[in-house]
Amino acid sequence: MKLRENDTISSSEVFILKDGEPIKKNIIELLENKKVVLFGLPGAYTSVCSAKHLPGYISAYDAYKAKGVDHIICVSANDPFVMDSWGKSQNVEDKIIMVGDPLLNFTKSIGAEVDKSARGLGIRSNRYTMLINNLKVIKLQEEKDTGSCEISAAQNFLSLV
Repeated sequence: MKLRENDTISSSEVFILKDGEPIKKNIIELLENKKVVLFGLPGAYTSVCSAKHLPGYISAYDAYKAKGVDHIICVSANDPFVMDSWGKSQNVEDKIIMVGDPLLNFTKSIGAEVDKSARGLGIRSNRYTMLINNLKVIKLQEEKDTGSCEISAAQNFLSLV
């Protein structure tokens, strides 16, 4: 990943689903003037993402809010319809903002893209978690392998916030 702690998040286009319609957003709109935990993962409905990464942040929501986190954002290379559906299936409710990065604009801008073509997934995101305060990366934990969810897991990252 080319993004490092103390770097500033730059402008890039992502998508959310609002009232059943995909809405284009600049990632800056979601991060500016806020303390945010943003985690990226290879794909909605994939095994580790569905069993550990996303559910961990749902469970730890109150603990993160108690530490002054304004938003928790999940970013994946899926389209906003898939992200919304996955969020509903995981009972995200209003705890996690589900963001689609289907064109990999954000993922490539931070250097988190990985080739998972051998597994039938194409280009995806590595697994990571970062604490961002008003666009500045305060903490960043990137897994060495997308199949692992340890240093980027919600309970482990909580101590860094």
